[in-house]
Amino acid sequence: MLPAHPDASAPPPLADETPATGLSSAQAAQRLAEEGPNDLPRQPPRTAWRILREVAREPLFQLLAAALGIYMVLGETSEAAVLLGFLSVIVAITVVQERRTERVLEALQEMTSPRALVWRDGRSQRVAGRELVRSDRIALAEGDRVPADARLLEAGDLAVDESLLSGESLPVAKSAGGQAPSCMVWAGTLVVAGQGIAQVTATGRHSAIGRIGLALEAVPVQVTPLHAQTRHLVRWASVIGLMLSLVVGGLFVWRSGDWLGAALAAITLAMALLPQEFLLILTVFMAMGAWRLSQQRVLTRRAATIEALGSATVLCTDKTGTLTHNRMEVAALVRWDARGPSTWHAGTELPPSAFSPLLCHALLASEPAPVDPMERALHEGARAQGMRVPEGWRLVHEYGLSPGAPMMTHVWRAPDVAQHTVAVKGAPETVVALCGLLEAQRAQALAQTAALAESGMRVLAVARARWEGDTWPARPQDFEFEWLGLVALADPLRSQVPQAVQELRRAGIRVRMITGDHPGTALAIAQQAGLDTAGGVLLGNEIAALSDEALHQRVATVAVYARVAPQQKLRIIQALKGRGEVVAMTGDGVNDAPSLKAAHIGVAMGGRGTDVAREASSLVLLDDDFVSLVQAVRLGRRIYDNLRKAMRFVFAVHVPIAGLSLLPLLMGWPLVFSPMHIAFLEIVIDPVCSIAYEAEDEEPDVMDRPPRDPLAPLFSAAMIGQSLLQGLIVLALVAGFYAALLHGGQPAESARTAAFMALLASNIALVLANRSLAGGWRQALRPGNRAMWSMLLLSLGLLALVISVPVLREFFGFVWPQMVWVGAALALGLLAFLLLLVLQRWSSSRVNS
Repeated sequence: MLPAHPDASAPPPLADETPATGLSSAQAAQRLAEEGPNDLPRQPPRTAWRILREVAREPLFQLLAAALGIYMVLGETSEAAVLLGFLSVIVAITVVQERRTERVLEALQEMTSPRALVWRDGRSQRVAGRELVRSDRIALAEGDRVPADARLLEAGDLAVDESLLSGESLPVAKSAGGQAPSCMVWAGTLVVAGQGIAQVTATGRHSAIGRIGLALEAVPVQVTPLHAQTRHLVRWASVIGLMLSLVVGGLFVWRSGDWLGAALAAITLAMALLPQEFLLILTVFMAMGAWRLSQQRVLTRRAATIEALGSATVLCTDKTGTLTHNRMEVAALVRWDARGPSTWHAGTELPPSAFSPLLCHALLASEPAPVDPMERALHEGARAQGMRVPEGWRLVHEYGLSPGAPMMTHVWRAPDVAQHTVAVKGAPETVVALCGLLEAQRAQALAQTAALAESGMRVLAVARARWEGDTWPARPQDFEFEWLGLVALADPLRSQVPQAVQELRRAGIRVRMITGDHPGTALAIAQQAGLDTAGGVLLGNEIAALSDEALHQRVATVAVYARVAPQQKLRIIQALKGRGEVVAMTGDGVNDAPSLKAAHIGVAMGGRGTDVAREASSLVLLDDDFVSLVQAVRLGRRIYDNLRKAMRFVFAVHVPIAGLSLLPLLMGWPLVFSPMHIAFLEIVIDPVCSIAYEAEDEEPDVMDRPPRDPLAPLFSAAMIGQSLLQGLIVLALVAGFYAALLHGGQPAESARTAAFMALLASNIALVLANRSLAGGWRQALRPGNRAMWSMLLLSLGLLALVISVPVLREFFGFVWPQMVWVGAALALGLLAFLLLLVLQRWSSSRVNS
C-alpha cells in the first residue's frame, strides 16, 4: 500500500526545488556521505563463516572428520594431526573458491542495479540508482523503473504502474506540482507511458518500498538443467559408493576382524568414489563464465543462459544501434512546393530558408530533452540552422507511438496565441495517409522515400496542423494535417558487423534482422552486413495477414523483416521456435518484453534499452554492440567446452583412485591408500578441475562447428564411456606396476611410494590429455593457461615435500625412493599420456566418421 505520510525515521523534508542544472558532483557526494547508503534491503552475501558451515555438511568433510576421529581413538595422534592439516587445506581451498565466486556474483549484482538519468554539474548522465541522493533531478520515460521516491516537476501524459506497491493493476495518471500522491512517483514502480522530470525525495531504505522491506535486487537462485543433471549423477554415485564401502568394510572385518581398520578402509573407498567436485565445478564455471562475459560488455542475468549460448541456431537482431552505430545525423531534407519535390543533402551549403518549416516541425515533434538518437540528430540539425523551440512555448499534450500508428504527435501552446501548433513525425506511409494527399503526390512521396531508404537512410515524414481549444481529439488522426516533407537520417553500419555475421554463419547460426524501419532501408543495411537477402523482405502487414502455418514456412527462408510491430516480433519468435530453432533475440523497448521472454536467449540493450526489457532478458549488451553478442556466443561455447573437459577429467581421475582402494582388499595386497592419501589427492584434484580447466583457451574450431543439441546431456554415454576408458588405462598401468613391485619382493612401503608417484604422474597425464576435446600432443602441451601449469608444478612440489620430510614420509607410509623408481614412475606417466592421446584420437575419429 502506498504511504499516506512520511516515515518517522526518514530524513527531514526537502527545502527549495533543485535548480534545473541539478546538483553538483561534490554536493551529491557530500549528501551521500551524510545520508549513508541508499541501497534497498537485499539478501546478505555469504560470509566465510556461512560457507564454512555449508562445507561442514559436505560428505567429503564428514568422511575426513570420521577418519580423524578413528585415528584419535587408535591413539595415532600424529596421523590425526597430519590429516587435520590436510582437512584444513581442503576447507581453505573450498572457502576461497566459494568466496571468489561470491565476489564475482556481488559485482554482477551491482551492475544490475536500476539506473537513473540524473542532472549533475549542469548535464544529464546515467548513474546507478544507489548513487542517487535527495534533491537530485531525474528524468523518467516510458519503460523506466523508477529508481527512488520523487516529486514530479514536469509530466507529459505520464502514467505509472504501481501494482508492485498498491496491488492495483491499472496504470495511474500523474501530474506535476503539489504534494498529492498523483504528483509523486515511488521507487520500484514502472513508467508505462509518457515522460517527466522529478525531484528525489527519498532513496533506498527511506523509500516506500524500502520501508516495506522488499528485497528487489535479490536474484532468486535457479536450478539450471546442468545443475539438475549433476545433482542426479552425484546422488547416484554417492549411493553406489556407500554400498560398495559397506561391502568392503564387511569384507575387511571378515578377513581380519579389525573393526576400526575396516571403518578406515570403507571411508577411504567412499572418499575415492565420491564425485563431490561436480557441483563445485558448476558453481565456479557459471560464476566465472558470467564474469568473463561481463568483461566482453555482456551482462548475464540468468545462469542457464551460459548453457544455452552454445545451442543458439538463430539470432534475431534489431538494426538501429545494434548493427549500426546509433549515431544519427540529418543527411537529407525533401520539401514540396507547386513545382514538386526539392532536396537538400548534407555536406553542401546550408539549406535555404524554404526548408525551415520542415526542420522546425520535425523539432517540435521530438522530445524537448531527447534520448532517442533520431531525435538527438533532429535537435542537432535544427541547432546548426539556428533553430530552437521559441521562448515561452509549452508542450501541453502528446500522442505516443502505437503499433497501428508509428508516429509521434506533439501539441504546443504559444503565449498569447489562441491556436495550438500540432507537429507530427513518423513512418512516411502513415503520415502520407494522415495528410490526404492526391494520388500523384502520394506516389511521389513514397517514391522519394524508397529512393532515400535504398541508400540505407532512415526516413521520417513531417506534417503540421492547427487546433483551437483545450479539448484534444482522442487520436491524432482527427487533426487536419498539412504535408511538409521528408527528413532522412544516416546511421552507418558498424565496420565489424560483416565479419561478425560471417563468423556466425560458419558457426551454424543464421542472423535475422527485425526492424520497424522502411523495407528499403532494412534491405540496404542487411546487404551491407552480409545477411542472406535472397528471401526478400517480409513486412509487418504481410505477417499480420499470414496464418501461423504460413508464417512457419516463410521464416525458414526470410532473413529481413521490416515495419514490424512488437506483437509481430513475438509471432516471428514463436514461428522459429516451432521449427525447432534455438532463438536468441535482441530488444530494447517496453513492447519487446514478451518477445524477449519468449526467446530462448533474450538480449536487452544496456545503453538504450528500457528497464522492462532488461528485466525480461537473460543477457544485457552493455554497449549495444552486435559484435559483443558474437563474442558472447564464442565465450559461451568455450565455457561449455571447458566444462566438459573438467567433468571428463573428474570421471577419469576417480577410476584409478577407487580401483587402487578396492583391488588390494580383493587381492590380499597391502593397502595403497589411507584417508590421508585421498585427502592429499583431493588437494591436487579440486583446484585443477575448478580453476585450471576454467582458464583454458577456446578450441581452434569453436566457431567452425554447428550448435550443439540443446537436449543433449552433458553427461552423455559417450563422454562417460571415454572417461571410464581413460581411468581404466591409468588404473591398469599403476595397479600392474604396484603388483609387479610386490611380486618382485619389494617391501609394502617401497611399492606404495613408487605406485603413488606413478599415480600422480599418470594423473598429470590425464590433466594434459583432457586439455583438448580432439586430442593431439600439441594441444595438450601448448603454452598458456598459467593456472594449469602452476597447479601441476604445485602438485609435484607437494609430493616432493611429503617424500623429503621424514615426519611426513613416515605418516604417509612412504620411504625414500630409489632413482630407478622415480624414473619408472615418470616413464609410466609418459606411457599413460601417449595411450590417452591415442584413445582421444580414436574417439574423435569415431565421432567425426
